[in-house]
Amino acid sequence: MSSGTIFDIKRYAINDGPGIRTAVFFKGCPLECWWCHNPEGQVSQPQLILRENRCKLSQACVEVCPQGAIVWDDRPITDWEKCDQCGKCAEVCYAGGREMVGRDVTADQVMAEVVRDVPFYDQSGGGVTFTGGEPMLQTEFLKETLLLCKEQHIHTAVDTSGQTSWENLHSIVPLVNLFLYDLKLMDESRHIKYTSVSNKLILKNLRKLVEAGAQIIVRIPLIPGINDDDENIKLCATTLARLPTLEGIEVMPYHEIGKAKYQSLGMKYKLENVQPPTEEQVFRVEEILSSQGIAVIKHQGRAL
Repeated sequence: MSSGTIFDIKRYAINDGPGIRTAVFFKGCPLECWWCHNPEGQVSQPQLILRENRCKLSQACVEVCPQGAIVWDDRPITDWEKCDQCGKCAEVCYAGGREMVGRDVTADQVMAEVVRDVPFYDQSGGGVTFTGGEPMLQTEFLKETLLLCKEQHIHTAVDTSGQTSWENLHSIVPLVNLFLYDLKLMDESRHIKYTSVSNKLILKNLRKLVEAGAQIIVRIPLIPGINDDDENIKLCATTLARLPTLEGIEVMPYHEIGKAKYQSLGMKYKLENVQPPTEEQVFRVEEILSSQGIAVIKHQGRAL
């Protein structure tokens, strides 16, 4: 049995597919979206996260760091340029102020946690959602876990950017009950600017998934000033209207919940001056999509 790298398993999720779900977060992503609210999912390897509110000022991290990346100035100060993610500071941080995010697990270990929630799946029509990061970066591990879910008759959803080979996607179609497919920007140059990759493969794979008969909900993150303009939304609408077998579209309003994580990971947050969209802005976008005959699914909690 192969292993994979995850950074979280969240129980009682209600915004990652139908019913009450268990969300398994895979580490690693081929995109670098400016608005990503799970930055700890971007890098494939485990990485250090610093939670200063837990620090007990023991200075043990200063003493143990082999790179001299932590210095003392009334509190530990981390030079992220020097940090090589060795994790030695996390090993001596008894309070959990420094932790390594990400762990290697087998499919069986994931399932041991998943099956605990089967009664909730049965009552609510829920199941398991594999998200991230990008689950398709670990296709073989994902496939093994999906097979185990299928054996247990557990509903499966895969949340994907679509930035993977068609061979990878096609190999899991028989094992996935629902794809949650992210669609961010229609203009290729803007897509490259804000996500670091072209959207050509993403759009091609979406069409192929539809042709393969997969059940799909397209999810559009709504980021003011980046992809909420009428031109982009109308082009999304006309493109998706040509895919009549879609289950529907969810508009996912931008939020700032993940903003604090960037500093904790030593990463730069690129949307400092962007505010979440208003209800009126979200409604306007949903109206444009609905005008093309597309079923709009209201997102619970209005969070991205």
